[in-house]
Amino acid sequence: MKAVTDMAWLESVSCALGCPPNDEEILLGRDRLHALPGNFRIVRCRTCGLMRTNPRPTLDAMESYYPEDYGPYESTKVNPSKGPPTRKKRFLKLLDTDTRKTPQLPPGRMLEIGCASGDFLHQMACLGWQVEGLEFSAKAAKAARSLGYPVRTGTLEAAPDPKEPYDLIVGWHVFEHLHSPVVALQRLHGWSKVGGWLALSMPDAASWEFRVFRDRWYALQLPTHLYHYTPKTLREVLSRGGWALKRLFWHHNPNNLLHSLRYCCVDHGWDRADAYLLDVVQGRRQRYLRLFLAKLLGTLRASGRMTAWATRI
Repeated sequence: MKAVTDMAWLESVSCALGCPPNDEEILLGRDRLHALPGNFRIVRCRTCGLMRTNPRPTLDAMESYYPEDYGPYESTKVNPSKGPPTRKKRFLKLLDTDTRKTPQLPPGRMLEIGCASGDFLHQMACLGWQVEGLEFSAKAAKAARSLGYPVRTGTLEAAPDPKEPYDLIVGWHVFEHLHSPVVALQRLHGWSKVGGWLALSMPDAASWEFRVFRDRWYALQLPTHLYHYTPKTLREVLSRGGWALKRLFWHHNPNNLLHSLRYCCVDHGWDRADAYLLDVVQGRRQRYLRLFLAKLLGTLRASGRMTAWATRI
């Protein structure tokens, strides 16, 4: 895989909320996840506060920054024989770090944007939902379809309208990847039923981690993260797209912090510390300390990851 560095494949865009040109540069960063070449700016609109990556790869060029072994494609593979989620013991439920939670709704029609290899589709289907998926990666979409679920390959921008509206639309860490978030929300508004729900998770750019780690913040993930939301700007973007924010909660997950510390170690050449932190992230060391840290960060709204529940206006 080779990243596109030709300026012809980059585009400069104005604020997604239609504000007049009045940006300030926040930082300059690079692709730390896959070490592909290029430097990318994050700017903030002085009018509304919405941050974005600008210039950014065009929609056609973006595929170069998603390798076939991209983490979410691999981590969402499932065994087709896997049954519905089992009831957790009280202690394990307390330490549960699963952040893909949806409003309490009776089973209906659900669409997952960016369904990757299909594990959440499978989980919800086992609970009685009629599920569909939309996935950018052809390989990941094929894996999801192998489970028996209807998954369309392509972008949200180019997807056709569904035959029937949805009761619930979800997107786990996909909203920050979209080129036109307001337009995307308007499309999803048209695809949902009256009273329909939307659940989206994304990094929280208002977190202390962003202020401390700056370009070493793991959740930046340049250049694939095109917008960097705070609770305030997320509420406004949702409203422009036809959705009313009803609940916002922070994930019980320490990975942003641990990976950001790893980036600091890499920059300083501290290889042993980097390897130790990677073991913690992957659960080979300090498992219960990691779970405690996850619970603490989530409770303090300091994990740098958040989920929004919104209803169709």
